[in-house]
Amino acid sequence: MLLTREEMTFDFEGGKLDPVRDKAFIEWSMNQFLYGEMTGIQVGHWLYDAPDLGAAKFLARQSLEEMQHVDNFLRIMIMMGLKPQKAHWAVRFLSTGMMGGSWAEHVALEMAQGEGFVLMAFYATIDTLDHKPSTDILRRAVKQEERHVEFGETETRKVIAGRAWLRRRLLGLSLVSMWGVRRLAAFMGKRMPKDHPVLRHLPAFLALSNRCAETRLRRIGVLDRPLAELGTMRRAALVAEAYGGKALGGLLSLVTLPLRLLPFWPKKKRLTDVYLDDPHVSGFELPAGEPAEARDPAA
Repeated sequence: MLLTREEMTFDFEGGKLDPVRDKAFIEWSMNQFLYGEMTGIQVGHWLYDAPDLGAAKFLARQSLEEMQHVDNFLRIMIMMGLKPQKAHWAVRFLSTGMMGGSWAEHVALEMAQGEGFVLMAFYATIDTLDHKPSTDILRRAVKQEERHVEFGETETRKVIAGRAWLRRRLLGLSLVSMWGVRRLAAFMGKRMPKDHPVLRHLPAFLALSNRCAETRLRRIGVLDRPLAELGTMRRAALVAEAYGGKALGGLLSLVTLPLRLLPFWPKKKRLTDVYLDDPHVSGFELPAGEPAEARDPAA
């Protein structure tokens, strides 16, 4: 990953969440996690748009991991006597409302940034929840989340290479997701007790989450300067350009739909169109020691 565990770790000064005293908040937070993992089904949508077999195989594995995470959080909730409930609107917005409309948006917004936020929340829960059976489950899940974030970072770097317009679009959309995190921080800041050993830190923790998101954008190459150097008007222009481009793309899709049904109309290339040129196919070799009969049926 482009950020270390240390960079994404917030200092809660030794504060702990007690399963009895803090049951209401733990139940609320686990329901946010549960909703986020439920949206893992969106991964299947992108299998058809994967640019190569390696990416497709990663998504297939990720989809299974997301399903496992759903079961993990259900196990945690049962162990702690918690009930599934509706997620907060800001979490629903960040998880579903920010679902990408293209492969680039998926890997940048949902995987690098979105799962980056989730990963930090996993770290914070592991560090503060005083319930070892639950934190043991989360420690295992963290390894998978780290792979998801790293995949998003790597794929985003690939897709933005030489495309300044795409970097601007992803930056504009990222600014909106960071706004959603600030709204969540404001919500918590008004409702969390100021004297609680953990909860009093949550607004500052979410502020760190946004700073890490900014650092990730810079290390990926989407952002070329600190956000503080972008004025309000420039940020607004980036957001407007991003959503204007998405709206125009949607309009063009409707206009060209009848034309795309014609055999001569250029079609979007998908994995089923390019797999024969994929290095995994063209360079595939049997493992060393494989019987000759398996290598060449005519031998």
